Amino acid sequence: MKAITFSLTTQQPLLATSFQGDPNSDVSYSYIPGSMIRGAIIGRYIKHYNLSKLKIEEEEVRNLFFDDEKAHYLNAYLESKEKEKKRTLPVPCSWVKDKDAEIPDNDSSPSMCIYDRASIDELSDELTPKSVEQNFCIVNNNHAILYAVKRRINIHNQRDRSKGRSMKDGEGEIFRYDAIDVGQTFQAVILCETEEMVNEILQLLQSKDDIWLGGSQSAGYGHCKITDVKCDRSGDWNEIGIPASRRSSQDDLVVTLLSSTIVRDDYGQPIADPKLVKREIEQALENFSLPETELVYAGSEYLGGFNRKWGLPLPQVPALIMGSVFVFKGFKLTEEQIKQLEAKGIGERRIDGFGRVAVNWLLPKSEFDAKKPDQRSKANQISLQGDSRNLAARMAERLLRQKLEQKLLEQIGRTNIQQGISNSQLSRLRLTARQALQNNGNLVISMLDDLPRNAQKQFETKIKVGNKETPLRSQLEMWLNNPREWITNLEVVKIANVEISLTNELAIEYTLRLVEAVAKKATKGGEADE
Repeated sequence: MKAITFSLTTQQPLLATSFQGDPNSDVSYSYIPGSMIRGAIIGRYIKHYNLSKLKIEEEEVRNLFFDDEKAHYLNAYLESKEKEKKRTLPVPCSWVKDKDAEIPDNDSSPSMCIYDRASIDELSDELTPKSVEQNFCIVNNNHAILYAVKRRINIHNQRDRSKGRSMKDGEGEIFRYDAIDVGQTFQAVILCETEEMVNEILQLLQSKDDIWLGGSQSAGYGHCKITDVKCDRSGDWNEIGIPASRRSSQDDLVVTLLSSTIVRDDYGQPIADPKLVKREIEQALENFSLPETELVYAGSEYLGGFNRKWGLPLPQVPALIMGSVFVFKGFKLTEEQIKQLEAKGIGERRIDGFGRVAVNWLLPKSEFDAKKPDQRSKANQISLQGDSRNLAARMAERLLRQKLEQKLLEQIGRTNIQQGISNSQLSRLRLTARQALQNNGNLVISMLDDLPRNAQKQFETKIKVGNKETPLRSQLEMWLNNPREWITNLEVVKIANVEISLTNELAIEYTLRLVEAVAKKATKGGEADE
């Protein structure tokens, strides 16, 4: 099949609700389900052709959205931080690590060792095996880079629908959303059979960058950006990126589920039975016979969903989890059989990305060195020039000033001048600080030195900054002689390859504004304002 790949970057938290947690919480999957992507594309199709509803009787509509032999909308998994931006894949259930082993935080530390039970006859007695916590990985030879999705937990109150506000005390329930956090990039794939289908999907994807996915969209969830839309028209694309010709000679047949898989028993009931995978593979390969599985590393979960057309949730069904591994000892598939099985998949709802499989993905390797992905920001790897660089510099300066404003408000809030100084002296201090903004900070010190003796005594009153008390004049001199002293943990703001640093001039400007605001706050009957 022809493959369309594109990236989805979360601009808001994304809620793809799974059946986890307690009744008063919604816990998102760690990926964007293919059914959500298909639903969003259907929405674009309806809007593009000004339809009131889909005309399922039309062949084009059936092929694009309802025929799992013609199209597959795969789950969007985390995008790797490598230069090639690969789509990560689920961590196999056969992987274990030592109970006390941890992934190092830097490249200089030894990597963590992962053991693949599908390729090991027996684990060492000294090893206390434990499953790998991370959900996704990239495998290069005997090196594995493990990825975990960042999550955000938000607390919400039940609201009155008509009045739009929280319920009265004791009436509204409190519930929690455990969602995918913002700023993460996922890579999605849509597989199409014909060139016409590819062109139609590309047109819909490229019509607009913004797309909304998942639940609670009216509450600030689900906004994503579409980028890096690409198309592989060769028909040789596969999820693991290894040609089938390199995997057909392996002694054992190892099948790994790259997505959750729904299978039914002989009575037509959905059931998470690993034994049924053999039958599903035989049906996908048509008139083919497999031996019984000798090794199985699998788990189960309940799947559901929501149909926006009906306005109702989908039936809950048990399924085998992604990453499940099945080993058929002493058996091989040909190159064509591998391609056929991976292209078609197994089980039900394959158009929504369920039932994706990989054959002999990891080859016969028993150990992998595991590390974390490169933690450097993608923005730090971008080099801007010309007008783009100037724009980034202005953005960085504005961001720096925004952070300084926040620091200023915090410092004003924790600073108080005690009684003992008149409004007239405070007004003089404010006026001098304002004038110094147009000239230089030395005006305030000069004003203090030129004051009459009685007025200077008033500036010996105490000023409280946090838990420390200091004479007002001493604190003013401390601020003005060392304007960076109160601005902590803020030196550089960086956008792409453009850095804006906190200069002495900028520090003096905000220090004078601090002096003016603190004096305004202490004026009897006055309040600090900016």
